[in-house]
Formats: sequence, C-alpha cells, structure tokens
Amino acid sequence: MDNFTKPKVLVGKKADLMSRLADEVEMGIRMRAAENRGFVLGLATGSTPIPLYQELVRRHREEGLSFQNVITFNLDEYEGLAPDHPKSYHAYMEKHLFGQVDVRPERTFLPLGNYEDESRAAQYYEAKIREFGGIDLQILGIGRDGHIGFNEPGSGRETRTRRVALAEVTREDAASGFGGIENVPTHAMTMGVATILEARRIILIATGEGKREVVQEAINGMVNSAVPATFLQDHSNTAWYLDAAAAG
Repeated sequence: MDNFTKPKVLVGKKADLMSRLADEVEMGIRMRAAENRGFVLGLATGSTPIPLYQELVRRHREEGLSFQNVITFNLDEYEGLAPDHPKSYHAYMEKHLFGQVDVRPERTFLPLGNYEDESRAAQYYEAKIREFGGIDLQILGIGRDGHIGFNEPGSGRETRTRRVALAEVTREDAASGFGGIENVPTHAMTMGVATILEARRIILIATGEGKREVVQEAINGMVNSAVPATFLQDHSNTAWYLDAAAAG
C-alpha cells in the first residue's frame, strides 16, 4: 500500500482524541447548516464513544451547538431487542445522546432488532441511508477479532445491511453488560462493510492495550475478510484515532 492510500493515524490521550472528534462532528454540523442541508452522522455504541457523546452534549448545553439539522444512522442492533429494551442500542443512544440534545427523533435511525422480516428490515435501512444522501461521517470502533459494526470475520467487502451471527468473542465482550453470556443475543442486524465504506469520511476510535494487535493488523496487514477492518485501507478518507496503548 503506497503512502497516498495509507490511513491517517492520530495518537493521543483519550480525552484529546474525543475532543478532536467532537470538533469534526461540530464542523460538519455547522458546514451543512450553512448550506441549509442535513449532516448525516453514522454512530457507534459501546464504552469507547461515550466520552464523545458527553462532549457533544456539553457543547449543546454550554455552547449552543444545535443538532436540528443532524440525521443519524447507527451501525447495528441486537436481534430480539425492542427499542425500549434497556440493553438495546436504541436505549443506549437515548441515554447518552439523543435524549440530551435537540436532534429530531424522526431523524434518528437504528437497525430494527425486533424485525418480522429480516430482508425487508435490511432493505429499509439501506433505502433510508440513500434517501438522506449517504453518510457524511461514520464513527467506528473495532472488535478484538477485527469486526467493524457487527461484521464478524468472514464478512466480505460487498456485504450490506443484514442479519448476522455474533462471534463468541463478541458475545464474551458484551457478557458483563447483560449479566452473563447466556443473556447476550446470538444474532444482530448490522450495516455491511460496503455500506460503511460508502461513507464520505470514516473515523475509527480504538483505545487500550487489548486493541493493539488487531489495530496493527487492520492498518498494516493484508486486506482480507478474516479481519474486516482491513477493508478500511481501501477507503480514501479514513482516520484512526488511537491512544498510546492501542497504537503500540
């Protein structure tokens, strides 16, 4: 991979990385507002982006940052969990961001977890992303097995929003939040790799020593479906925001 296509890597303290990412989100919101257009933001869940959401809430409350022109699309949702289920990503987003800023509820989208027809649910989500012109900025995390979204190892570059089986390591990592692995759903609905790669800009956040090995593989390893995050090497506007432990 030549220098032109290498992703940008930013290494720093977690608080500084989150502030820098909040700057990018705010810039996008304000630029689109000046154009009288919506800013389409792809969101991630888990513990890593919580400080980002806290900073965005602070800017809304203390500095007047408005989310009125923001449209959001989350990466994934657990199968079988209704939006009001306390462990759903719907509930997570309501707690950490949506319920604390002025984003319009009808413009916040997450994959359905309690779908009746998985194909229709997936097609609907893809259609909604297209309806709003595609994602301007997609925020990602990375799993210990190299997944992005819930695109587990074996997910190809061409995959789109769909139902997936969760890898055992993914369920293990979620077990504490569910009170044991036996309570963690076995499947989920996720954006596909191709869906993610269509975002105009992607920023992946990784922190902690536990992510060091997979981050190095994702940035420097051979592009292949065994580590889906390696597909980000082929995206021309991806940045990696890493703390020192994850950067190695």
